[in-house]
Amino acid sequence: MYLAHFGLTELPFGITPDTQYIYSAKAHQEALNTLMLAVESGEGFVKITGEVGTGKTVLCRKFLSLLPKPYHAAYIPNPQLDPRSLLIAVAEELGAPVAGEAMHLIKSISQRLLALAAEDITAVLCIDEAQTMPMLTLETLRLLSNLETEKHKLIHIVLFGQPELDEKLSNPSVRQLRQRIAFHYRMPPLQRGELDDYLAHRLRIAGYRGEPVFSAMARRALYRFSGGTPRLVNILAHKSMLAAFGQGRPAVGYRQVFAAARDTDSARYFF
Repeated sequence: MYLAHFGLTELPFGITPDTQYIYSAKAHQEALNTLMLAVESGEGFVKITGEVGTGKTVLCRKFLSLLPKPYHAAYIPNPQLDPRSLLIAVAEELGAPVAGEAMHLIKSISQRLLALAAEDITAVLCIDEAQTMPMLTLETLRLLSNLETEKHKLIHIVLFGQPELDEKLSNPSVRQLRQRIAFHYRMPPLQRGELDDYLAHRLRIAGYRGEPVFSAMARRALYRFSGGTPRLVNILAHKSMLAAFGQGRPAVGYRQVFAAARDTDSARYFF
């Protein structure tokens, strides 16, 4: 691998979400501010959408890590479940008893939420990949959002999903749920001016201290072939550095990025 070649302590462009590598792009900060404001204002539903690879999962993890102590965080990474299975997953995350049919599970969850509220603790449920949820399961979420006291919601629900989530929510059968979404943010890709800082940030976290690894032409090509999508930037940057290492080059140029793009199916759209 190219770690020693570039003087790195670890790989800088992995595609596994890692909060250590979060780059505070304008969009990510706006999305995070939206989430914190929604929770602090007591809103029941929040929705964050974005194309594949725009950083929704890492944003979710960052948000959960920043929640202050009065909140109980629950996280469901794969909600492609039937209604009862989702309720079981929620109950397990909240530490509620898991038994019985759907209505018994909702009662169990409600009792657990009331117990948390008695200790001035509010639950925050984050659901990743929410676009995979069946319609009936989405409707079950609305039932959970009904759990409240006279003054505030017992649980905040944050949906993270691809644009297909908006298509599902446009269905008349879940219009009551859609009407309850008070805050929504659509995550765009990186802007061209942010790409250079994004690359430098990840390289710095990985231990790099030298001159820029990517030439100006390489950076322009990275943006062109990735469209500014962070995950695709990472894939192309990693492959480009591998190519430069294989050729014994101290830096990445346009040719290495071009070769990486030709080797990446999802980048061909940008040729």
